[in-house]
Amino acid sequence: MRTTYMAKPNEVERKWYVVDAAGKTLGRLASEVAAILRGKHKPTFTPHVDCGDHVIIINAEKIELTGKKLTKKLYYRHSLHPGGLKVRTALEMRTNYPEQMLERAIRGMLPKGRLGRQMFKKLHVYRGSEHPHQAQKPEVYELRG
Repeated sequence: MRTTYMAKPNEVERKWYVVDAAGKTLGRLASEVAAILRGKHKPTFTPHVDCGDHVIIINAEKIELTGKKLTKKLYYRHSLHPGGLKVRTALEMRTNYPEQMLERAIRGMLPKGRLGRQMFKKLHVYRGSEHPHQAQKPEVYELRG
């Protein structure tokens, strides 16, 4: 009788991919990167094991948003003190904190809990076109669409 294959954490082979965010839409990029971090692009995908690959995103400041999202979309955070709500628009985030903008979008698409936090550690986002991971020999990943 044949059984379903379950990947084991010590058997997983990890690759490194470089994704260029220039001219890409935020949500479409984030959903594909989240799938790579989870390992859903592999035939050996196992939901309860971190079998994803490392992803390096470059040119984060050149990410696109459709419609009026640059002015209407808001990012909230709270200091947990009374009156400690901080609000930023998507335009402020893209000009001042583009790495954080992409990280927030991708983190929301990963599983919640210990496994999701482990997967998120394999994401590396950089503002310019340079990154310090040349020693890992990353492959260029072309996004669909």
